Amino acid sequence: MFDGTSMKGWHVSAKTGHSGTSDHKSGGKWEIVDGAITGSQDIPGNGGIIITDEKFGDFEVKLEMKNDFGPDSGLFLRSTEDGKAWQAMIDYHADGNLMGIYGEGLGGQPHVRNYNFTDKVTEIVAKTTGEPSVALPVLPESWSYFWRADQWNELRARIEGNPPHITTWINGVKIMEWQEKEVRHPDTGGIALQVHGGGDHTKEFVRYKNVQVKKLAKSTAAAEAPAAEAPEAPEVPGAGVAASK
Repeated sequence: MFDGTSMKGWHVSAKTGHSGTSDHKSGGKWEIVDGAITGSQDIPGNGGIIITDEKFGDFEVKLEMKNDFGPDSGLFLRSTEDGKAWQAMIDYHADGNLMGIYGEGLGGQPHVRNYNFTDKVTEIVAKTTGEPSVALPVLPESWSYFWRADQWNELRARIEGNPPHITTWINGVKIMEWQEKEVRHPDTGGIALQVHGGGDHTKEFVRYKNVQVKKLAKSTAAAEAPAAEAPEAPEVPGAGVAASK
């Protein structure tokens, strides 16, 4: 999905609410730096999304991330040009969260997560938001071993069906799983990366590389029940995978 040298297959959209500071004339600043898609606000308060030209239905996407701790971002699944999407959260800041699930432009529903960052990237607190609750698979005291701060980490998300079933992982460990009950969004859409509007994050950056997408045939998606899948967890002291329900 990303060749590491150009934005081929992607385009910037200034149609989301995060681009209001520029009167929707620009969608933040996006460029290739050291083989990574790198984004920031172009002027204080102005963000936006970079979105694939191709639309996807059922798929799994994984990427590597090395963002600064501060700017708010997100991985948008089945995104529209104006940023309505099922979001795998990349709120990489104090009180934020990685790989919770949020309805971007969909009334803020769902909003499910199982931990928050403190004011330090190396510390989290277990905190359940939304229903149904999903147990945190990593002990908070082991987070600094599990999450490699200031290094590249892998994020992964899968979306299947409509109403969608969404599953997310961090470094191979399943973090969140959620099932929508109603059809509230199109069957297909782009894959997008976000720079959030607000504040001044012109000197802080989000970075993504090795973006890979696997399309899932509907028959395949039905056969692969994510809830029964046992992710391969890294050998991390104190880390464990929550028992399947």
